[in-house]
Amino acid sequence: MTHPTAFQKIQAELVQHSKAQSSALPKLKSLIKGLTLPAVLILVCEYLVRAGFIEPYLLPAPSSLWLTLTELATGDLWQHIWASSWRVFAGFAIGSFLALVFAVLVGLNKQAEDFLEPSFSAIKSIPSLAWIPLLLLWLGIDEASKITLIAIGAFFPVYTNTVAAIKGVDHKLIEVAQVYRLKYWQRVQQIILPAAAPGILTGLRNGLSLSWMFMIAAELIAATQGIGYLLSDGRETSRPDIVILAIILLAVLGKLTDSLMKALETWVLRWRDVIKN
Repeated sequence: MTHPTAFQKIQAELVQHSKAQSSALPKLKSLIKGLTLPAVLILVCEYLVRAGFIEPYLLPAPSSLWLTLTELATGDLWQHIWASSWRVFAGFAIGSFLALVFAVLVGLNKQAEDFLEPSFSAIKSIPSLAWIPLLLLWLGIDEASKITLIAIGAFFPVYTNTVAAIKGVDHKLIEVAQVYRLKYWQRVQQIILPAAAPGILTGLRNGLSLSWMFMIAAELIAATQGIGYLLSDGRETSRPDIVILAIILLAVLGKLTDSLMKALETWVLRWRDVIKN
């Protein structure tokens, strides 16, 4: 058995380095394309405000937002971000957990579907703002009402996508499980849930996005901390810079959490790459 020479080792490292560079180049191009539209919008807004076409009290120049950010960062900005993030993750965890439990029950049991599906379909149609007066009466203006509203927002996309994913499992897979004489829960754990995993994860991503939306609805009504409070405070004090900065923070946090969910989805569904290869 011959050992690789130093030249062969260096050559192998160069090949791996070139492969890494070739795979990184498309990602860099994609990133540049994604940043093009925001950069153009920023430049156009900067020009329109500086040239006097738009009054600064209506739309501040993007360059002035940096001063607002530094002003808020030296204050309680991080407390607002933490308050909103904590509410979102708590509500999302509760709502998605309950949604998965009921969705698996409805997706696997026709009797449960007949009892639960009509009620869930009706409740799903209720706008988010309609829940706020009732939750304030029941739970007050503390954290419980906000987290409950966020949980409601996360529940239905997770529930709907999970039920659809379970019912959309290929019947041929179930027939194969019957041929191998797998027991009922073995079929659920080894066949149905893995096959439904893409739809379930899509529902979780949608639920997390809606959690941020419902969080704003909760904080705009009754809150003393949070990004929604910043939006309301900026409107009441006629500070469009604070309002726009709060919107940008929502976009950044929403994108960040969605990227984390996408990374989780890629890791959970890594078996698809194995099948393709």
